[in-house]
Amino acid sequence: MNEYVKNLNRIEFVVTYACTGRCKHCSEGSHSRTGVYIDAETAARAVREAAGRFSITSVMTFGGEPLLYPETVCAIHRAATEEGVPKRQLITNGFFSGDKELIRRAARRLAQAGVNDVLLSADAFHQETIPLGPVKEFAKAISGLGVRLRVHPAWVVDKRHKNPYNSRTAAILSEFEGMGILQSNGNVIIPKGNARKYLSDYYDVDQEYTDPYEEDPADVRTVCINPDGSVLDGNIYRTSILKILENYVP
Repeated sequence: MNEYVKNLNRIEFVVTYACTGRCKHCSEGSHSRTGVYIDAETAARAVREAAGRFSITSVMTFGGEPLLYPETVCAIHRAATEEGVPKRQLITNGFFSGDKELIRRAARRLAQAGVNDVLLSADAFHQETIPLGPVKEFAKAISGLGVRLRVHPAWVVDKRHKNPYNSRTAAILSEFEGMGILQSNGNVIIPKGNARKYLSDYYDVDQEYTDPYEEDPADVRTVCINPDGSVLDGNIYRTSILKILENYVP
């Protein structure tokens, strides 16, 4: 086995960069509401192949807004469930439809596909352009099906920093707490992309900030597959994920 990937235990999918939000803190910059998204069966095959060779303990889908393409999300998590992957996580802003029945139907499909941990991106930034009503409807629907749900906010500088964005985020979190929905630790915004453009007053733009999700290239524990199928130095549309992992060199 390739020494550089022998400890691989997690697969992430950026389902799409298309998004329903226009967030000032987004590290990827601006998004359109449509765009490239990963093919459902190709992604599911990558999960099956990797889980058949490695001790995969976690599969995550995110975006953009992954639930713009629910077929892909469900296919990925169904494959992970069938392969016995214990943690099957989705990050979503919860806004993909304003129709209550469509929202509830999507929640049922996710639960049936095996999603068992949902992080709901809600904070001052998301709620500048995303209405809370449909998000709360999704939160009620998915948590009512027994799926673990936490609000996953983004903080400027850190959670304790005093600024208008953090104050607004705290107020939004209180609304979810009133529904019995607690929060994760969230994440601290790194000043790049839109965040560098809109939030630079809160950061030292000359300082180099460390990405907490950056992998050690010589000891890869997580692989992240992009909407176009690219991962490491290959592409799952053209090459098996196992071959890509076998040939990987830092």
